[in-house]
Amino acid sequence: QYVVEGDSAIPGRDFEAVDGFIELEDGVTEALIPVKVLARGRYNTQLTFRVTISSITPASGATFDPTTDGGAESCIATVHIMPDKLQVERVDKIVSTLRHNWDKAKIGNDSWKEQFKAALYVNGGDGDDDEGDEEPPSILDWVMHIVTLPWKLLFAFCPPTDYCGGWLCFLCSLMMIGLVTTIIGDMANLFGCVIPSMENEITAITLVALGTSLPDTFASKAAAEQDPHA
Repeated sequence: QYVVEGDSAIPGRDFEAVDGFIELEDGVTEALIPVKVLARGRYNTQLTFRVTISSITPASGATFDPTTDGGAESCIATVHIMPDKLQVERVDKIVSTLRHNWDKAKIGNDSWKEQFKAALYVNGGDGDDDEGDEEPPSILDWVMHIVTLPWKLLFAFCPPTDYCGGWLCFLCSLMMIGLVTTIIGDMANLFGCVIPSMENEITAITLVALGTSLPDTFASKAAAEQDPHA
């Protein structure tokens, strides 16, 4: 007679508990006891259950080995349910990828927050520099900051390069540049309509050219000044 009992594995959740009898014909030295292990997530978890054989028919003349588990009265086999190594490696790889992406997202969120802080302060600084090496903003810096503050806040919504490998920042930048170019073109067209003597060609080579090229010139100048190796 055999019976399957749970240990750290729970019957009905990890395996199907069964019991029954084994009959061995003459000359047969082994038999199989089928136990169905149920599908379940077992990441890095080892479970065990026991198969106990007992109550040998006296007429058979068979005996138990007293040196094994169960002694002379029974025979106990401990079965270990091990997780699939390939599945464990896949889960570890997915977790590592998610953790890496989460760390990048945290860095991106901090960078995005710093963009808004830099847009609110004059020259991008909060004035709490302990070293005291930076000069205080001039009147011109304050005037330009007040004039450009709405644009600074608008472009602060452009996500940092930490998201999607920088493609999200690239696409948002293109859309914002297109928006600014459209506004400049419409404003120049309205200004040309106000002045009757100004032709469309004059408007294009003066106001539109200044409105689209001059900001790029100032941006390049600022980038060159802030780069110590420029």
